[in-house]
This record gives sequence, structure tokens and C-alpha cells, in this order.
Amino acid sequence: MGTHLAHRGAKPFRLGTRWAGGRAALCASLLLSGLLAGCAAREGDVAPALTGAPGAPVWPSPPDVARYALAGVLIGEQDFVAPEDRESSGARTAFEWIVGLVVGPRRYKELRRPVAGLVRADGSVLVVDAGHKGVAVFDMVAKRFEIWDEAAPGVGFVSPVAIAEDGSGGYLVTDAELRRVIRLDALGKPAGDFGGGILTRPTGIARDPLTGTIYVADTGAHDIKAFDESGLLIDTVAGPGRGVGRLNTPTHMVFHEGRLYVADTLNFRVQAFNRDGTPVFDFGEIGLSVGNMSRPKGVAIGGEGRIYVVESYYDYLLIFDSSGQLLLPIGGTGREVGQFYLPAGVWTDNQHRVYVADMFNGRIIVLTELTEMEARP
Repeated sequence: MGTHLAHRGAKPFRLGTRWAGGRAALCASLLLSGLLAGCAAREGDVAPALTGAPGAPVWPSPPDVARYALAGVLIGEQDFVAPEDRESSGARTAFEWIVGLVVGPRRYKELRRPVAGLVRADGSVLVVDAGHKGVAVFDMVAKRFEIWDEAAPGVGFVSPVAIAEDGSGGYLVTDAELRRVIRLDALGKPAGDFGGGILTRPTGIARDPLTGTIYVADTGAHDIKAFDESGLLIDTVAGPGRGVGRLNTPTHMVFHEGRLYVADTLNFRVQAFNRDGTPVFDFGEIGLSVGNMSRPKGVAIGGEGRIYVVESYYDYLLIFDSSGQLLLPIGGTGREVGQFYLPAGVWTDNQHRVYVADMFNGRIIVLTELTEMEARP
């Protein structure tokens, strides 16, 4: 490992072997400890302001120097309910969350299967939710939670996957089953679509803010299709294959400073391309150690170019430097805060926060970057 997260006097992070247990290993001891931890995380640490709190969990654990801290957990409508109004039902809600049961009607609308998202300029968080078949909105200004579920007037989303801003105040949402990109206006109302008859299974989406080019990962065709702002197909990037610049089941993407970063999922790596489609570099390989990639999904860029990759098969958030050297893994299979269960997407904001769609735990885990990064001799 050639780099580490800088902190004067910090110990270098040591890479261990992956947690090898199956998902069936969530046993009674986890339920008991998780119930206690879950109550605190779900009821006390859920903070729409996402500012964190004294004593919040950090990674790595002491005595190592903390690099990341928990900023908050987003779950749904109850995130905007005063804590004193939730106390009477807190234990029951936490228990339902831990064991995956619902007894009677839900008190609040919640996330079901979050897969991707973005953060608006006002701090509100938009989350594509496959369970709700729509976009869940944590409106931090109005202090409310709502679901946008129309792909066209009177027509719902079927399998929404990813979202990007359209550069004009609206949004672009891919739907893998509708096989097109849905346009939404600033209020979440359907405003048209494109890609019909061209896309076979659209998943990831990213937009170049300089040129306006919209890149869509066509997972079924093993390529990336580029559209202009009007929705006209203008180029196809890469194509099926395993060599450099080729793709095998691409999924999530992000565009950052002139480069398109792609989760090349079944090639077990991340690839970066220039605007013209030229491959720049790639990193990752299948393996049994933390830092290897068996099912890379979400990809995002954070402070100082560090690259975040969701390794969905073994339930990790992997943190790399800008050249693809592993810095830190966070996660492992479970339901406690700091663990994940089939995570999907990851995205960042301009406040040094990192959002992880913890899909089968039905929540968004939000971390804050605490330290800078520097090369180690």
C-alpha cells in the first residue's frame, strides 16, 4: 500500500483479511448488540443537518487516528420528527429495523432499497429507491420527506437506478426496465425522456458540466452511450471485452474534472476515461482480500481526488487515492452502523461528506472526511 491518509504522527493503516462470514451469520448476539446500537444510531444519531456529534463512531477505530466520522444516518420521514415525539416508539422501530420485521402499519415513510443519489446545492439529499420505484427526497429546507414516483404523467417508474442533475435545475433518472432516461423538473414532475430504442439496460448516469454531455452506462450492451443535452446519441464509449478500455457489465459512474469513472463491475475494476473516450487508467482485481473487487458498484470522488468504491459483494466501502492505491476499507456484513448489507451507490458533496446507499439495510450512511491525504515515502 503506497499511500495513507495524512495525520502528523499517525500510524500507517494495516490491511487485514476480509470478513468471510455469510449473511446468514446475523445471529442472536448481533440482534442484541445491534438493537442497542441501532436505537442510538436510528433515534439519536439521525441528523438531517448531518453535522455529526461528539462521540460519534470513527474509522479506523482507536488507537489509530480517526480518518472518517459518522455524520448521520438517513432513513426517512422520521428524520424530520423531533426526538421527543419518537421516544415512545423508538425501541419497537429499532427492533423492526434490526430483524427486518414490520408489525402493523409503518408509522413513517422510510427508505426501502436505496441504490444511488445526489446532494442539491441547498443540502437536500435525493435518493433513487428501487423499493419505492422512485426518487426519495430529504428536503432539508422544508424539513420533509417525499417520494417522486412518476416517470411520465400517470406512469410510474419500474426499475430506477441512478440520478444526475441536468444542468438546468432538473434531474435525469435511468430506468433499467423502461430502457430510457427520464427527465424530471425541479419539483420532480416528469418532463420527457430519451434513449428509448437505443438503450438496452441503462443503469449509471453522469453529466459533464462543461460540455453538457450525458453519459449512460448501458449494462446490457456493455458500453457507455453519450447523449447531447437534447437527448441525441452522439457517441458510444468502449464496448464488450476485458482488455483496457473495454467493459463487462458497467454500472455506476461519476464525472469529475474531465474524467469519467466507471464501475466496470464484471471486469472487477474501476476504469477512467477522458472526454473523448480514451481510457486513462484502471485499477482493481478480483480476489479474497479487502481492497479486491468482486462486485464494484458505486463510485465517487471525494476530497483531494480520493476515489470511493462500493464493493457490494463483501459489503465494503473501499477508499483509494487518486491513482487507485488502497487507503482504507470501511464496512463488512452487518446491520450496525459501520457495516453494510448489499450496499449499492456512493456519492459526495462539497462539505467533505460521503453518502453510502446501504441498500438492504434501507438507509443512507453519511461519513465526514476528517484528514487530508499525502503520499507515504
